[in-house]
Amino acid sequence: MTALRVLIVDDEPLARARLARQLQSLDNCELVGEAGDAEAALAQVAQRDPDLVLLDIEMPGDHGLNLARRLAAREYPPAMIFCTAHDEFALAAFSTDAVGYLLKPVSAEQLGEAIAKVQRLGGVQRRLLEREEKAQTGRSRIKAISRRGVELLDIGAIRCFVADSKYVVAHHDGGETILDESLKELESEFGERFVRVHRNALVAVEYISGLSRDCGNYRVELDGVAERPLVSRRLLPSVRALLEELV
Repeated sequence: MTALRVLIVDDEPLARARLARQLQSLDNCELVGEAGDAEAALAQVAQRDPDLVLLDIEMPGDHGLNLARRLAAREYPPAMIFCTAHDEFALAAFSTDAVGYLLKPVSAEQLGEAIAKVQRLGGVQRRLLEREEKAQTGRSRIKAISRRGVELLDIGAIRCFVADSKYVVAHHDGGETILDESLKELESEFGERFVRVHRNALVAVEYISGLSRDCGNYRVELDGVAERPLVSRRLLPSVRALLEELV
């Protein structure tokens, strides 16, 4: 059986360490990352593509419930189990399609039972199969040539692709890199993760944080980069509709 890829999201390092130790004793579970807040969690989800997220509710910045709603809106959302010290959010938590709500301190037995429930869910099983198929056929990194030589860019780190003259520039958490691929090719391959906002720009849905107005035009705000791609008038309604879904 394919191992369940797990991400832990909690602002308390000791709580993360406790859950990580408990995961080690469970069969068919693999810890693929940790995050201390919602924005870091979203970045980890985009990069690591976990099958299950164990998440706290009260954290600095965005609330755990809001994070859960954003995760649930993904095309292939991970399963979610809340691990929290607060019992008053249970009803709201299950409205996000969470499959479990555990109160701290979480015991190894409780965690094991909740994860066993996740592993029995048909949707998760289909997702594991889809992940295996994608691993065989799709790229997780893009090759680029720069002054430093050949670079491999993680797709999960890229915020947007912007066409500039005869090149396409990938804006990512490490800077900017020129690619020798067309926007059309990139959209065809990565259309599930990137949306076209202009004839010269694709943006990563996961990192969209809002729209801003600039001299009568609209630009997409993206987490982690200064680049703000222009939104065409034709595509503005669809971009606005996407933002409504992400809220």
